[in-house]
Amino acid sequence: MIRSLSRHERRRPVAILLAAASVATMTLAGGTARGEETVRQVLPGAPVAAAAPQLAREKAPDQSEIERFCSNIADAARDRRYALQAEELKQLQAGIDERMKALDAKKAEYETWLKRREVFLARAEDGVVQIYAGMKPDAAAERLAIVNADLAAAILMKLDSRKASVILNEMDQKAAATLTGIMASAARRVDPS
Repeated sequence: MIRSLSRHERRRPVAILLAAASVATMTLAGGTARGEETVRQVLPGAPVAAAAPQLAREKAPDQSEIERFCSNIADAARDRRYALQAEELKQLQAGIDERMKALDAKKAEYETWLKRREVFLARAEDGVVQIYAGMKPDAAAERLAIVNADLAAAILMKLDSRKASVILNEMDQKAAATLTGIMASAARRVDPS
């Protein structure tokens, strides 16, 4: 059978909650002098909890202890930092040496290709110059007007000056002026740029 609570028994939990709330409010409003005090809520009929063990606070190191510690390890820290930097520099130097070897190999390869190309071009230029030297001036002028202007100027510069002048005389005025300008700038000893 369910028993009904009296008026006094019904107000008891409300009174306990109001008391706990007022204690908590006073603690928060007034603050505590030390951070060690805590407010705990105890429920009716609950077992009493054992008091929390008090932890001993360690004394904070003062500035002189910190300075002594830092000065004691400063040399070791500096030596370690230098050792790490030296190791990193060795690794970087090894990487640079490998790249330099690769660049030297590529440079040697390009130099051989360049020499082969220059020999080929020299042979080809001599052959081309001989072909234009044997042509009639009007036919040579027609062909050189079609060819790249730099190549035509190079061919004319290698020809005998009398033969080159006759070929230029047979060319169109604009083409002859362009080739003459290129030959004149190539003959300069000072770089125009």
